[in-house]
Amino acid sequence: MRMLADRDAVIIDAVRTPIGRKKGSLSGTRPDEMAASVLKELVSRNHLNPAEVEDIKMGCVTQIDEQGANIGRMAGLIAGFPVEVCGVSVNRMCASSLETLAQGTHAIMAGMSDCVIAAGVESMNRVPMGSDGGNYSPHLLDQYTIIPQGFSAELIGERWGITRTEMDEFSFISHQKALKAQNERWFDHEIVSIEGRSAEGEQFLLEVDETVRPDTTKEALANLRPSFRPDGHITAGNSSQISDGSAAVLLASRKKAVEIGLKPRARIVATALAGVDPEIMLTAIIPATDKVLKKAGLALTEIDVFEVNEAFASVVLAWQRETGADPGKINPNGGAIALGHPLGASGARIIATMTNELERRNGRFGLATMCIGFGMAVAVIIEREAE
Repeated sequence: MRMLADRDAVIIDAVRTPIGRKKGSLSGTRPDEMAASVLKELVSRNHLNPAEVEDIKMGCVTQIDEQGANIGRMAGLIAGFPVEVCGVSVNRMCASSLETLAQGTHAIMAGMSDCVIAAGVESMNRVPMGSDGGNYSPHLLDQYTIIPQGFSAELIGERWGITRTEMDEFSFISHQKALKAQNERWFDHEIVSIEGRSAEGEQFLLEVDETVRPDTTKEALANLRPSFRPDGHITAGNSSQISDGSAAVLLASRKKAVEIGLKPRARIVATALAGVDPEIMLTAIIPATDKVLKKAGLALTEIDVFEVNEAFASVVLAWQRETGADPGKINPNGGAIALGHPLGASGARIIATMTNELERRNGRFGLATMCIGFGMAVAVIIEREAE
């Protein structure tokens, strides 16, 4: 039995907004205000004095316009946090808020912080993906082949021999799992209702993810045209969705949690990074998984829940083949193909979902990993706290 330590980095709580689909109900909501809503909820439902928080670390990929000017600081101010509570914005692309969780964990374990919020936000409708970039340096292009992620997903499918039928089957199952989770109300504990707006401009309360498609069929997925190559297998149906959302995780040292009367739900066991060639960029989750397991001193079979971001079906299927992970433990409530992938928010969303799922199935360890553009990945292992 492991001894508890004062400097353990523990998850007190994790919340998220419902995820809005492309041109959906959150496309009329400012991202800084969306992020503020999850910050407020963490404070409210945990009866937390916001002055106890030392820093708000906000993952966000496209940091311009409404997501610019340090949205981490702006969201904290909008949420009513004291001016003494600082905020920072972090961009590690698709894993930005898994990165904020790692950074918060490291600060707590090093004794430099005691209470941190690791969060993320992305409005892909209001601030389009890629709108913050420019031309690539010739010095970069002389050394590496830089291609869109969809082409990398096609290369992965070819290298691992993954068929279109397998990708579409995986995507169909993702929607079915997410639909079951919705119907069984398994997401309720992590979702913060947020004001949405209909296409006609009518305001309403959005309480569930609007990205899940209950009418999706294997036949409909099979009829979709390839998105990147005429002879390719990657389609809109077996890729993550353009979406909007925000999520946040309240982290503290175990000592601080005891001092202010907060009950930990999980402990951060280990974090890891991995890098691969930018052309086959989405495979770094494979070495990242190996690294984080070694840091944690765990075997793959000891993991009860895996959350592997569904950037593309081929990515998760290749990871599963390479690692040998039990398919029944992978994304048990669906993933980004069904739920959406608001870039900066997805890491914290995954942690919220995984924490709840470990509690629901009385599991012990969960492993989350996310592929990233230009050939990186982040991986995190958490351990559910005993009752």
